[in-house]
Amino acid sequence: MEALLARRTLLPGVLACLTVAMAASFLSDHYGGPTMLFALLLGMAFNFLHKDSPCRPGIDFCSRTVLRFGVALLGARITFDAFVDLGWHTVAFVVSALVVTIFFGWCLARWNKEKGAFGILTGGAVAICGASAALAISAVMPRDNRLEQDTLFTVIGVTTLSTVAMILYPMISSFFAFSDVEAGVFLGGTIHDVAQVVGAGYGISEQAGDIATVTKLLRVTMLVPVVLVISLIVSRKAESKNPAMLPLPLFLVGFIILVISNSFNLLPEQSLPVLDDLSRACLVMAIAGLGMKTALGEFKNLGLRPIMIIGLETLFLATLFLIALSLNLLNLV
Repeated sequence: MEALLARRTLLPGVLACLTVAMAASFLSDHYGGPTMLFALLLGMAFNFLHKDSPCRPGIDFCSRTVLRFGVALLGARITFDAFVDLGWHTVAFVVSALVVTIFFGWCLARWNKEKGAFGILTGGAVAICGASAALAISAVMPRDNRLEQDTLFTVIGVTTLSTVAMILYPMISSFFAFSDVEAGVFLGGTIHDVAQVVGAGYGISEQAGDIATVTKLLRVTMLVPVVLVISLIVSRKAESKNPAMLPLPLFLVGFIILVISNSFNLLPEQSLPVLDDLSRACLVMAIAGLGMKTALGEFKNLGLRPIMIIGLETLFLATLFLIALSLNLLNLV
């Protein structure tokens, strides 16, 4: 009986998030533009649904539980074999650049008198996989009155910059006379969101698109260790309050299981597109829920410093790859 009542309590908010997610997908499919950004902006327009209404429990459910389920399903995109062709030089550099970018974000935030957590959130989103990484990192961070606002700002920032990069970075690749292989590594190693990486890579050539996608998926794989480290740090700080806290979140366990299963061909091939679509739907619903929980007026208090931080993180990551590729440090053919 209690479970039935809980479902009924969640239903109005879940349906609201699903409706906004479907509208965002329709706008993206018919008019272009990032689905995540449409979902966020539409969600913010329905902020009133989260204020003392029957929709509130369902919106909270989507912005947390559905979010984590969507992140877990991202593992179905990845296999370990895909990274072998990149070569160990490229793999090592991509991982190193990711770690250095997150550290740079933390230092930049502290230097600008922002919380270090904000630098890790934005740096992780820039370094790993854009909006999905921001959501995953946010899911294991300690809750405070700024976290959801910072998460939404990060999603807006990385989505916007990723769209700009999709247009600008192929031109930069051409300016530096990169080969298709080099262009693929550059695009996959620097553009924030997977969709924009695919668009930019295949816009150059099929080979560039394939390499860009694999390089990007390598960054997505790093979501697990990064979020795990953050989770362990957070759980240690919370030990005195909750000694039984599980240091490894269940959604990360699901992510790892799916990566391993996919790597050893344990998942039916026809299920992979379904899991990918389901992951995307869950993340768009979660973004819609986060949008509903935030009023647009709250962003006026952020100022220019957060914008500068996320912009400099993006520029820093791109510069690392441009230097490495120009000096042929990755031993690419």
